[in-house]
Amino acid sequence: MSDLNKTNAAIEALPPLAAMVRALDMRARKSLGQNFLFDLNLTRRIARSAGTLTGTTIEVGPGPGGLTRALLLDGAETVVAIEKDFRAGIVLDPLLAAADGRLELIEGDALKTPLWDIGTAPRRIIANLPYNIATSLLIQWLEHASTFESMTLMFQREVAERITAVPGDSAFGRLSILTGWLADADILFDIPPEAFVPPPKIISSVVQIRPLPEPRFPCDQKALETVTRLAFGQRRKMLRASLKSLGGASMLENAGIDPQSRPQDLDIAAFCRLAQALDS
Repeated sequence: MSDLNKTNAAIEALPPLAAMVRALDMRARKSLGQNFLFDLNLTRRIARSAGTLTGTTIEVGPGPGGLTRALLLDGAETVVAIEKDFRAGIVLDPLLAAADGRLELIEGDALKTPLWDIGTAPRRIIANLPYNIATSLLIQWLEHASTFESMTLMFQREVAERITAVPGDSAFGRLSILTGWLADADILFDIPPEAFVPPPKIISSVVQIRPLPEPRFPCDQKALETVTRLAFGQRRKMLRASLKSLGGASMLENAGIDPQSRPQDLDIAAFCRLAQALDS
């Protein structure tokens, strides 16, 4: 039996996750945005959708380790799991032992952890993200998009639609632009509320983000963040009004954009021209 098969056999011999969580009374905490996913069929589907798991696979918020088990069973070379909830360490101890060196647990806040410096390339992030910080995490990671091979992440459906929207879609906005400027993104599949413990009140979606070798258009990322934040903060207003603090009509004209346009009228290239005008 190969080393991988031995490790997988040891993982499969562990007690069911739900039983371990009950025994240790590790209830999901709303304050941490926790919703546990125990269904191994679903977690393995997420793991498989990320492709061949060479290099370093980074998981954020493993909780009791449902997705972590799936990543290891699907052949992840190395998994680094980052968890803020100290209780998870107790539940994950048996999995750490069974993984035979392929799993590392970092107790810390993902918002304060430079994932782009962890492990070796190719790096992938695969995570059932805490909904309360999911958008903040994504924006932070996009600042270092080129260091990741891919990101396979779970969001609430509404956020997933905003990430993957294209110009002309009602959901098109700041998050669509920041993501689309740096990566290709697709919704892979949905997961119903009843799959989680406790069940959330919304449908969840697994999104795959594949960073590009270079941004689609030249511009400064911070400038693009500023322009899109102001523009879509008042999306019903004309851009000459919402961007007044940055130069308003003159700035728009310098970028070759009609000052009477509204943010939903522009595409990613136009917003990059605005960011260049701001940065010049």
